[in-house]
Amino acid sequence: MYHEGPFILIHPTAIIDPGARLGERVRVAPYSVIGADVEIGDDCEIGPHVTLLGPTRLGHGNRVFQYASVGADPQDKKYRGERTRLDIGDRNTIREFVTIHRGTAQDRGVTRIGDDNWIMAYVHIAHDSLIGDRTVFANGASLAGHVLVDDDVILGGFTLVHQFCRIGAHSFSSMGSCVKQDIPPYITVSGNPAAPHGINSEGLRRRGFDADAVRSLRSAYRLIYKKGLRLEQAIAELERRDDDARILKPLIEFLRQDGRGIVR
Repeated sequence: MYHEGPFILIHPTAIIDPGARLGERVRVAPYSVIGADVEIGDDCEIGPHVTLLGPTRLGHGNRVFQYASVGADPQDKKYRGERTRLDIGDRNTIREFVTIHRGTAQDRGVTRIGDDNWIMAYVHIAHDSLIGDRTVFANGASLAGHVLVDDDVILGGFTLVHQFCRIGAHSFSSMGSCVKQDIPPYITVSGNPAAPHGINSEGLRRRGFDADAVRSLRSAYRLIYKKGLRLEQAIAELERRDDDARILKPLIEFLRQDGRGIVR
């Protein structure tokens, strides 16, 4: 039987620290543990045997499935108990056995996940990683620390991402990819090490990119990868083009930023 308060529904076997804060219509299933400094927004559902440790904040409408571990200490030998945090946005799905760790003092001190993400079983998101909105992490995908993942990215099952890599918006990695360098926006990669294999045309179409936009991005891909240009030359050529700036600007800005070098 659940304990039914005015705003929440908690199974009596769940353990909730008095320092935790739960919003309205929150449901906590049997044997889950919610620690101090955990804030759970309205309409969240916490499944059985979930561990939520703080400082961690969940927005509204999130669903956390059984045996997930969210907000634990970072797996970093430099960590000495500093007060760092995990911020999770709204309407995320976090499936079975997912592990998500808080940030470290050596970086930004926070791990952050945006809205409407689909995080499947056994995914690991390490400390200080920043995840955008509407991403899909298939089973077993794993991020090392300090990884940046932009909006609308799909990581195939068992994709492994090296620390400090950047994953550009609308990119796609196939199953078992080993990502050791940055993936520019719109690109599909696969293999170990991950190598580019064209643009994510199907994903772009599903998200409303028209034929002209897809054609422009295919041309940009050929310029970067097929013309034998240095990256600086390719960027300069992209900037001279009359294509839709809304499409090419994110790609140019990504290529101009320092990182681990792009996949080749």
